[in-house]
Amino acid sequence: MIEFHYETDFKITRETYYADWVSRVIESELSFPSRIDYIFCDDEYLLSINQKYLDHDTYTDIITFDYSSGKQIEGDIFISVDRVKENAERYEVDFEDELLRVMAHGVLHLIGYGDKTKDEAEVMRAKEEKKIKMFHVEQ
Repeated sequence: MIEFHYETDFKITRETYYADWVSRVIESELSFPSRIDYIFCDDEYLLSINQKYLDHDTYTDIITFDYSSGKQIEGDIFISVDRVKENAERYEVDFEDELLRVMAHGVLHLIGYGDKTKDEAEVMRAKEEKKIKMFHVEQ
């Protein structure tokens, strides 16, 4: 089950399509979606989560809480829409593609991919790009 929750004015207009895409992303990594909750929020909301649970006092675009068990993928993915918009402008990419990148990034973390080292970050970025293409191919 993939659900979307909103702590900001932003809303995904095609939730069913996005949910189907997230399922396909997970299945393409030979895993199975159990329960994924995306919580879209603003910078201040995510900053408070970052401070409270991770003891970090910085803005970020995403925080992922992993409750997965083996190949059964489960977690909460908090996304700052403010950061996504700013990053899309900074990197001169379409907002939707940046949103997809961040959404895929969270799921890839739940599957087990990291991004702490240069090599891990390169693998993560390549996977994100591949998953974004999956969204556009199926439209």
